[in-house]
Amino acid sequence: MTNRENLRLAVDYIQDYLEAPVDLALILGSGLGDFARQLDQAKSISYQDIPGFSASSVAGHSGELVIGWLAGKYIICMKGRIHYYEGHPMEDVVFPIRVLSSLGIDHLIVTNAAGGVNKAFKPGDLMVIGDHINFSGKNPLIGPNDEDLGPRFLDMSYAYYREGQELIKRVGEDLGIPLQEGTYIYFTGPSYETPAEVKMAGLLGADAVGMSTVPEVIVANHQGVKVLGISCITNMAAGILDQPLNHEEVMEVGASIQKDFTKLIKGIIQEL
Repeated sequence: MTNRENLRLAVDYIQDYLEAPVDLALILGSGLGDFARQLDQAKSISYQDIPGFSASSVAGHSGELVIGWLAGKYIICMKGRIHYYEGHPMEDVVFPIRVLSSLGIDHLIVTNAAGGVNKAFKPGDLMVIGDHINFSGKNPLIGPNDEDLGPRFLDMSYAYYREGQELIKRVGEDLGIPLQEGTYIYFTGPSYETPAEVKMAGLLGADAVGMSTVPEVIVANHQGVKVLGISCITNMAAGILDQPLNHEEVMEVGASIQKDFTKLIKGIIQEL
């Protein structure tokens, strides 16, 4: 079965659950999935039930779509994502974004748990993603291009569109939620970065490091979707502090900032 056939089957499957056109989609990173509880009249679909979707095997990624209403907008939340380091081909990693984009969304809000590279950051900070560095050596657009989905050579000058960045900062200021700003660098994982790699990332201009998001953002831009990005700094990256890293800390810090994270995302959705 071709990717286009899988895409059609997945779109058709999800459309059977929809009661209105979808306005926007939201990807909830590690420890941030509880936001989906904010949706009214919510319906859930397991990734395993959607044609072409892969299940997530990572703690904190429950692997389901939650569809519902918030602030007068009809929204799809991805509770967890598929990561390249889980062993999936890159085309499977970004397949959910192809599906969401094909459902007609105008905006995609991507969130993630990230390690702080910028020494001015601290665990619990929220960072507006202004740009990214793809250090994985992988690009989801490699291979034959479907001109019906997007161009062969994609302009990435404004991967996270300017007005969206300003909107996030304005909402944060109105709500009294302090925000950092910076560049996110993508490594494949699953091992955490070494202190030398983190030092290199800082020299390259990165403020936060993580194992996701960039492939999704590339594909969303390919299909003409406007992207807003927020990183939750759940730990300082290796070598910044003299302590080991672990996923449990990521989950704990993600849970600790749920209140501010929820207020911020709700405010952004209201303004979009």
